[in-house]
Amino acid sequence: MNRTLVTKPQISSIQFPRTPILNGSDVVATREEIRVYFLSTFNRYEQLFETLVNEQAYQQKPIALRHPLIFYFGHTATFFINKLLLAGLLNERINPKFEAMFSVGVDEMSWDDLNDAHYDWPTAAEVKHYRDQVRLAVEAVIQTAPLALPIDWRHPWWIVVMGIEHERIHLETSSVLIRQQSLALVQRHAAWPACTRSGVAPQNELVVIPAGDVSLNKEQNAAEYGWDNEYGLHEAHVAEFQASRYLVSNGEFLNFVTAGGYSTPTFWSVEGLEWKSFAQATHPTFWLRKDDSWCLRLMTEEIAMPWDWPAEVNYHEAKAFCQWKAQQTGFAVRLPSEDEWYRMYDFAGVVAVAKDQVAAANIHLDHAASPCPVTSFRQGELYDVTGNVWQWTETPIYPFSGFAVHPLYDDFTTPTFDGRHNLIKGGSWISCGNEALYSARYAFRRHFFQHAGFRYVVADELASVPASHYETDKLISEYAEFHYGDSYFGVANFTQTLANIAINASVGKPAHKALDLGCASGRATFELARHFEHVTGIDFSVRLIDSGVQMAEKGELHYTLVDEGQLITYKTRTLTAMGLDKLKGTVAFLQGDACNLKTSLTNFDLILAANLIDRLYSPKRFLSSVHERLNIGGILLIASPYTWLEEHTKREEWIGGFKQNGENFTTLDGLKQQLGQHFRLMAAPVDVPFVIRETKRKFQHSLSEVTLWERIA
Repeated sequence: MNRTLVTKPQISSIQFPRTPILNGSDVVATREEIRVYFLSTFNRYEQLFETLVNEQAYQQKPIALRHPLIFYFGHTATFFINKLLLAGLLNERINPKFEAMFSVGVDEMSWDDLNDAHYDWPTAAEVKHYRDQVRLAVEAVIQTAPLALPIDWRHPWWIVVMGIEHERIHLETSSVLIRQQSLALVQRHAAWPACTRSGVAPQNELVVIPAGDVSLNKEQNAAEYGWDNEYGLHEAHVAEFQASRYLVSNGEFLNFVTAGGYSTPTFWSVEGLEWKSFAQATHPTFWLRKDDSWCLRLMTEEIAMPWDWPAEVNYHEAKAFCQWKAQQTGFAVRLPSEDEWYRMYDFAGVVAVAKDQVAAANIHLDHAASPCPVTSFRQGELYDVTGNVWQWTETPIYPFSGFAVHPLYDDFTTPTFDGRHNLIKGGSWISCGNEALYSARYAFRRHFFQHAGFRYVVADELASVPASHYETDKLISEYAEFHYGDSYFGVANFTQTLANIAINASVGKPAHKALDLGCASGRATFELARHFEHVTGIDFSVRLIDSGVQMAEKGELHYTLVDEGQLITYKTRTLTAMGLDKLKGTVAFLQGDACNLKTSLTNFDLILAANLIDRLYSPKRFLSSVHERLNIGGILLIASPYTWLEEHTKREEWIGGFKQNGENFTTLDGLKQQLGQHFRLMAAPVDVPFVIRETKRKFQHSLSEVTLWERIA
């Protein structure tokens, strides 16, 4: 426990290689840069596991909610093989059993999600032998596979870099698990020296961060590797706020602990209280009480508490501290948002980690294998905007506009788009490669422990972030794709086509109000707003309407489509991409019954009823009263494939599709009969095709008959 405190920073003479540049023009140099990047990462990862003292250390779970460390030792190697096979850069497996066993981790999602599944894990020596084989195989790919530059995310070599960056992520997450392993099962290692500097915790203070704009638009041909959630467009204006000059230190957090912060329910969210009760937490997890003093558990040792190091806590603890701080000071104290972190980065003038210089932050393993004092690295008026420990934010991770998943790693980010994973920013002492970039976006469950701490801000209440959930209900997703998605087999978007027909028929007529009746997911509602001053979309299904509401509120929609079996594709659609973004304020969505509409829904210049009448319980009631909703001269557009089914409409309510007096009586005959008193048929009916995607290889192709009716009485 005795440690010598020194003031001289510990700086490695050889820098851990930075993430490579992928859009250069020198193939030979790029090939060698990636080879060095791979070998240094692969070797460094194995060096991490040299801190384990014996086989038990590999086989014993550090915490009940995670696999034993032997899984993580093998996982990153099998990732290379599995992904390179998919990319076509390898033709055969090395060890099919390992490549199945180590492929997917049952990592904790909920803090009470215990998994006691039994696995017949191999020994560490067996996994090391396998890793030796993988090293040779991947290096052979790098040395011999055809390479053309640049490397973008559709390039086969993207998967090579993906495997390396994936292992660098696990370099960090595995170090956290080693930190949680029994101290008797780990040992100090010369390659992982902890910082030896410590002193008095500084008095924190607030720094004004001026208002400013945030603009991010990483493209798929960017110079450096990125994970899917980094790509797309994001712009925001951030109002002026104040930020703590330093990360919250152990000394500052001690005030919260001694003030009874862990035993005061009002400081904790409902979720935080549930976690605290489950964990029986009374202080930070890595704090240890030894007689009358505090100690700190590092990766491989326990040390006397360094009070000027950053407090390492989960989101719930950081949030509770802010609630306590707000009560103590009377200020609106909270965690920063992701956008506020970007403003701090810009305000502080932080520069990216250089390729050939020691980082000006405790990051990328350039300094020590632990945090260091929060006063060590000044960046403008702030300290540790990047490095030392990750910083919790108030922002649940969400996709930027234009988000797409990589086809060979479609579940990297999308499982975190659930409102339960908050972004951490800035990186820690071990964050390297992609993790150290400004564009990096990593998120964890709020109860999760990483090398993470926090700083606080004084600012207004946060506005909501864009929707992050992906709709997985098959019917809702199919409708979303039908309305906002791709065209199939050369068939134009059905709802857009109907809206264009309606608009063309309305030229020269008043265009104040339109009603999209049976609007479903709402695409036609937006399309009609190109011509009409205000459009109301109404549907009986609230679940369907929600898609339109999300589009109107957020300008984007997320859903999944079934490809085959359990395989799915993730889709993001935006109003901007469809040229409809400026129409959000002219539409409204309501739940309603077409056969029993509110009396206030009148004076429309157009009513669009798309694929509706053969799904109504009483189409006769609808058709007998619809004229009351239209102005004289207004237009009613009815489109339907006339698919009459008794499960939707009782036989006696059908308006066509049967024999009458021994002759065929079509739905068009019925429409003329029902509407003739108040409408005139404006033109001959036309068939408009539509295609509904069910799976990647199954589609419904139908024809909808479109008729236009002008109200005359």
